[in-house]
Amino acid sequence: MNFTEETARAKVRAAEDAWNTRDPERVALAYTPDSVWRNRDEFLTGRGEIREFLTRKWARELDYALRKELWTFGGNRIAVRFQYEWHDADGRWWRSYGNELWEFADDGLMRRREASINDVPIDEADRRIRGPRTGEDDLPLA
Repeated sequence: MNFTEETARAKVRAAEDAWNTRDPERVALAYTPDSVWRNRDEFLTGRGEIREFLTRKWARELDYALRKELWTFGGNRIAVRFQYEWHDADGRWWRSYGNELWEFADDGLMRRREASINDVPIDEADRRIRGPRTGEDDLPLA
């Protein structure tokens, strides 16, 4: 699989759309059965571990809303940067900033994902991301 700019942008948008469903089953299907992840300080292998991770994540990161942006691509790899906002069980809001490195198998499924993420507390009034894109909020990440 070799990406063009058009197919890389489409893959990033499809990932954003899927993650914004907060459906671990649906999201896990985008990864190979033996996909390898590094997410912050967690190391996962396979769809089962990915589903379990995502279930825990979205139980903790409430009202999660994500934006991804293509950073670069080459061959079967894509790099993205992203931001997402969420609140914890105590109602405190957070904005999480990160970068991901993706590697794809020939069938288009992701076989490797490495994510580095930092969380910054924000006031609810400072939120910028309020759900999936509507078409009116396609501005680049600030």
